[in-house]
Amino acid sequence: MLTRAQLLEPLARHRSNEVVVTTMSVTRAWGRLSDHDLDFASTDSAMGHAADLALGIALARPDRTVVCLNGDGSMLMTLGTLATAAGTAATNFVLIVVDNGGYEITGNQPVAAAGSLDFAAMAHAAGFPRAFSFEDPRDYVEAIPDLLTTPGPTLVHVAVEPGTEGPISRTESEPARYLRVSLAEWSRSFRDALAAGPR
Repeated sequence: MLTRAQLLEPLARHRSNEVVVTTMSVTRAWGRLSDHDLDFASTDSAMGHAADLALGIALARPDRTVVCLNGDGSMLMTLGTLATAAGTAATNFVLIVVDNGGYEITGNQPVAAAGSLDFAAMAHAAGFPRAFSFEDPRDYVEAIPDLLTTPGPTLVHVAVEPGTEGPISRTESEPARYLRVSLAEWSRSFRDALAAGPR
């Protein structure tokens, strides 16, 4: 099992111009590590749709790798996204399921079947050509360059320790730049950065 830092810090170090869509318990943590115009926090509507959004971006911009940092609870809510991603053959889509076993930002209520879910197996069954599970931080770090560059779609299931992140707001008190402005304002700046093309 990884800590959140062991999951996110190596990813932030390897990240270049990839789009990164976050949701729920990793949103604030990622924003403390990354201040990139191509970060997008999908935390403002019903749970479960960050992966759908990220897949849509990947399909619209096949020239960019799109990474979605999704939660296990969120993934359970939209398992159909796995079939959609596989069916569209979005080779630039990397879906990381951050499995902490609970709905952290609403009080750590347990996710159904926590500890026994195999999201990599689900992805393979849906038709993903690449699906991996990691519980050892060294194995994960070694795999990151391949995960970001080899055509997918790719699913990465990572078991992480539960945390204590609370509800997310969009206020000046938030540590992450992409949470200190309204969703509409960040969406406009994100759209402009995406339209600018790879740097």
